[in-house]
Amino acid sequence: MVLEVALIDVIPGHEDEFAAAYAKAKAILTGAEGCRSVRMTRGIESESRFVLLVEWDSVEAHEEQFRATERFQQWRALIGAHFANPPRVEHFVDVPA
Repeated sequence: MVLEVALIDVIPGHEDEFAAAYAKAKAILTGAEGCRSVRMTRGIESESRFVLLVEWDSVEAHEEQFRATERFQQWRALIGAHFANPPRVEHFVDVPA
């Protein structure tokens, strides 16, 4: 399992519109092959900052089975107009205890 972490800065004043767009777009993401779970959080100190957390089967599932597809274009079309700048996206794996 791989965790995608996307730091999303939204245009100030667009926070509610972004959250509404995400509510519509979430089904596009959760329906992607290899997607295990999706969670969006919003900053307390920085109300225009959101963090998207997506569990994928693998990095390839994210990049090849979602980002390289029409599904990603649909996702981005719904939420992208609210971005202050391109999201910073990284992948993580669990550290063994």
